[in-house]
Amino acid sequence: MALIQCQFYSEVLGLSTSMHVILPQATRSQIGLEGKQGTGPHPTLYLLHGLSDDDSTWLRRTSIERYVASLGIAVVMPQVHRSFYTDMEQGAAYWTFISEELPTLARSFFPLSAKREDNFVAGLSMGGYGAFKLALRHPERFAAAASLSGVMDLHAARIDPVVQPMSPAEWRHIFGPDEIRGTDHDLLELLQRHANLGTPLPRLYQCCGTEDFLYEGNQTFRKACNCAGIPLTYEEGPGTHEWGYWDAKIQDVLAWLPIQGH
Repeated sequence: MALIQCQFYSEVLGLSTSMHVILPQATRSQIGLEGKQGTGPHPTLYLLHGLSDDDSTWLRRTSIERYVASLGIAVVMPQVHRSFYTDMEQGAAYWTFISEELPTLARSFFPLSAKREDNFVAGLSMGGYGAFKLALRHPERFAAAASLSGVMDLHAARIDPVVQPMSPAEWRHIFGPDEIRGTDHDLLELLQRHANLGTPLPRLYQCCGTEDFLYEGNQTFRKACNCAGIPLTYEEGPGTHEWGYWDAKIQDVLAWLPIQGH
């Protein structure tokens, strides 16, 4: 595998930012690891970080590079700070960055496939929300999306004092003062819109630990999928909001991804 720390300028954000990228490399003589690489542009997993993290965190706290070595896929890990993958009310346009500019730039820098069947997105916590937001707002772009302990019911998270990694002022800073429910920020609303329209959606995977403070919101999203008749691979079990759980579950996600030819 090749690991690249990429510093680049974002026109959308108006500043220099960064991403870490894993690119597949076919190897035979490397001790302890055999890499795989297909022909043509690489299938790509966009792997999103959580609220207190950055673009290096998946590399530092899991063995993601080793886990993907045999899959022949690229992994793009961008930096979005505490933006909730949103065009912020008072701040930068991180939704436009992550949904429009980043894929275009990444494909201009690296040989990444633009085909729907070769593109996947996953994330943890805030990144789980971001992954499903991308999948539900742009279902034509992704074959699969996975949320690990995601913020699935944003309205409930905003008003629940138990779910308060952010102050009310920071919520307003990102989303503004208005109600989130029923807007393009609301995963439950997006889900219902697609159910009403019969939109072909990416494959969806969701997991959450039963002791996680976001467990109730994950149950809400799971029930919404069941009521709407939208297929969802759902897994739960003992676990809290911590990296031991996510390190184990990202391996399940990688085994579940519909990677062509694997």
